[in-house]
Amino acid sequence: GQVPDRTPILGGWIANPAAICAFSGATLKEYWANPREVSLRAYHALDTDGLIDLFVPRHHDDFRCVDHETYLHGAARLPIEDALAQIEALPSAAETEASFDFETEYAAFSARLRETQALCDALPGAPMVWMPAQWAAEGRVTWYHEFGYEGTFEIVGAYPEHARKMVEVGGARGYNNCRLVARAVREGLYPHAMLFGEDICSQRGPVVSPRFLERYYAPQLARNIALLLEAGCRPVWHSDGDVRSLVDMLIACGVQGFQGFQPECGMTLEYITAKRTREGRPLLIFGPLAVTTELPFLTADEIYERAR
Repeated sequence: GQVPDRTPILGGWIANPAAICAFSGATLKEYWANPREVSLRAYHALDTDGLIDLFVPRHHDDFRCVDHETYLHGAARLPIEDALAQIEALPSAAETEASFDFETEYAAFSARLRETQALCDALPGAPMVWMPAQWAAEGRVTWYHEFGYEGTFEIVGAYPEHARKMVEVGGARGYNNCRLVARAVREGLYPHAMLFGEDICSQRGPVVSPRFLERYYAPQLARNIALLLEAGCRPVWHSDGDVRSLVDMLIACGVQGFQGFQPECGMTLEYITAKRTREGRPLLIFGPLAVTTELPFLTADEIYERAR
């Protein structure tokens, strides 16, 4: 929350081993022997200030953190009767929270934070802050992994009680995760900003109706965000696709900033920086330089000016 001495760079997205090796001076053999350590060296060489993750490809011949196997669940057609039965068998939201072993989970969570931050601190020069994104902190409306795309949308559209339980259980899981982050912030193990959110928008808008999200999802999201705000942590929403019809709802829930804009979808810096938090403060913005319309096409001078 202080005035920066330079443009702060948030890293962790690169999943191209050849690029990581070029930046770090390592060989591919060294990379695959310890991809996280080599990646840390690469981001340090790029003068990175903070890291939201260390993406490692699933296979040696790939260069993404996801591949063709990642979305196979989207093509799977789980019988709707099986999906409904799985939801009915889930513990309730209250049971999900009551059964959460906070002290045990926090011991593991804080140990992971300390371990990677120690690796960052061991590098010479300016320190990097390990601030891993918490994708499960907001709750969940995207149950694609369990039920496929068609199954999830059918549940939302045709089975309201099952859909409500699905979202409430996701919210309870997110609440448990936010408890961990809030304590880590208070203890100085996690910074005062957190990247979170989920991809609930395509390039044409939300994949689930805003009315459903406002009724079922927003209360879970607001409750979870309250834990972060009380700890002094500003949650920043990952906003792929055209999120414009949800921005006001997210801000009303307490979201303090946005990341991941696609200008070709209307999510431009000019649009988002005109918004304010519900407290009237400027939004905390992570990025962007667009990998679709800017970085592949602009000159170095144009990119410099765009960043400025």
